[in-house]
Amino acid sequence: MSTAAPDAFDRFGERLADTVNPIIVKEVRQGLRTRAFWLFFTLMLVANLFISLIFFATADSFSSNSGRAAFISFFVALGFVQFFVIPYASYRSMAREAEEETWVLLTLTGIGPRRILAGKLGSSVLQGVLYASAAAPFLLFSYFLNGIDLPTIVVGVVLAVGYQVFLVAVSVSMATLAESKLVRALLHFVLLGTLLWGLGFGIGGAAGLSEFAQKISSSSEFWLGALSLLFGVVTTGLLLFEAAAARLSLPTEDYARGPRLTYALQLLGAAGFFFWGWTISGDADVLTAGAVSISVYSTLVGLFVASDRDGMAKIHWAKGGRWSLLKPGGFRGFVLVLGSLFALCAGFAVLAFIQNTIHFGALMVLLGAPGYALLMLSLPVVIARAIPHPPWQTPAMIRLVFLGLIVLMSGVPPLIGEIVSEADDLFLNALNPVVGLVNLERQARDAVPFLGIVWGAALLAGFSALTSLRKRDLEWLA
Repeated sequence: MSTAAPDAFDRFGERLADTVNPIIVKEVRQGLRTRAFWLFFTLMLVANLFISLIFFATADSFSSNSGRAAFISFFVALGFVQFFVIPYASYRSMAREAEEETWVLLTLTGIGPRRILAGKLGSSVLQGVLYASAAAPFLLFSYFLNGIDLPTIVVGVVLAVGYQVFLVAVSVSMATLAESKLVRALLHFVLLGTLLWGLGFGIGGAAGLSEFAQKISSSSEFWLGALSLLFGVVTTGLLLFEAAAARLSLPTEDYARGPRLTYALQLLGAAGFFFWGWTISGDADVLTAGAVSISVYSTLVGLFVASDRDGMAKIHWAKGGRWSLLKPGGFRGFVLVLGSLFALCAGFAVLAFIQNTIHFGALMVLLGAPGYALLMLSLPVVIARAIPHPPWQTPAMIRLVFLGLIVLMSGVPPLIGEIVSEADDLFLNALNPVVGLVNLERQARDAVPFLGIVWGAALLAGFSALTSLRKRDLEWLA
C-alpha cells in the first residue's frame, strides 16, 4: 500500500523543522510525548472546567466581583504549571545531560553551548505558550462574570509568559553550575525552594493585578508599570541565559559578547522607562529612584563581570580589538558597567537640573548612588588581589569579599555610632552604602563634604581596581 504524497503543509513543516534550532525540535517532540506533559495538561484543563462549572452554577450567588475570584482560580491552575512544573522540567532536562554525560556528545555535533541552551529555553517557552493558549478561554470566561476587564486579563497572561521565561532561565542557569554530584544535589533543593517562592510571588502578583488593575488600567502609569515589569523579567532571564552560555563556552570563544550586549540593552531600556515615568509624573524624584535602582543593579552585574577568571582574556588581548568593551576580560567589563552607569546617571542629573524642581536631598542621592556603586565594585577587586589564592579561585574570592564588605560597611558603623554618638552619624557612615545614602537625603547641604569623601574614596579605589584588573587579564594563566 503506497503512502500519500506530502502536501504543502507537510513540506512547510519539514522545512521549518530543518530551519529551526534542532534542539528546540528535539525537546518539543520529547516533551509532547512524555506522560508528565499530558498529565499536567489534562489536570489543568479538568481543574479549569470544574472551576468554570462552579462559578457558572453559582453566578447569581456571588457578588458583582465574582469574575476576579474566577480569574485568580484559573490563574492558580495555569501558574502552577508555568511557574513550577515547566521550569523544574527544564532544570531536570539540563541536569540530565550532565548526569548521563551526554553534554559532550551534544557539543561534538557543532551546535555550540549557546544554541543548545537556546533550544532548552525555547522549547520550555513554547510549552508554556501552549498551556496559556489552552487556559485562555477559561480566563476569558471570568470577564463575563464581571469584576475584571479584558486589558487586565491580557496583561496578566502576557506577564505570566514573561515571568515563565525568567524562571526557566533561572532553572537552566542553575543547572549549568552543577560540576559534581554534591553540588548538583544542593542546587536541586535550592531550585525547589526558589521555584516555590517564585510560584507564590507569581500568584500573589496576579491577585494584586486583578484587585487594583481595573481601577487604573486606563492610566499611563499602569501601562508603564506593566511594560517595565515585562521588560525587566524577560531581559533579566535573557541575561541569565547568556551568562550560562558564556560559562559553558571555551576560553578561545567570544563568550562575553552576549551577556554584555544584553546588559547594555537592559540599561537603555531602564533609562527609557524612567524617562517615561519622569515625563508622566513631572517629579524629578523619579530620576533619583532611577539612579539608585540602576546603581544597585549595575553593582550586582559588575560583581560577576569584574570577577572573570585570571588570564581568561589573555588570548583576546593578543588577537587585537583591545578597546572593544564586548570582548572577554574583567578590565573591559568593569569599564563597560561603570561607564554606562555614569553616563545614565549624568543624563538623569542633567534632566533634574533642567527641570529645576528637585529638592537638594534627592539631588545628593542622585549624585551619590553611582559613587557608592564604584566604591563597592572596586574594593573587592583590590582586596582580593592582595589575598594570596590560586588564579582559578578569583571569581569566588571577589564575591566573598564583596559580601563581607557589605556586612562590615553597612552594619559596623551604625553599631559604633550607637555606642559613641548616634547610629546614623554622618562621619562614621560616610562610606556606608545604605545609611550613607539616607544621610545624603536627610542632611542635604550639611552632607556635601561627605559626598566629596565618597567620590574621593571611590575614584581612588576605582583606579586601583582598573590597574589590578588589567594585570589580572594579562599576567596569570587560567
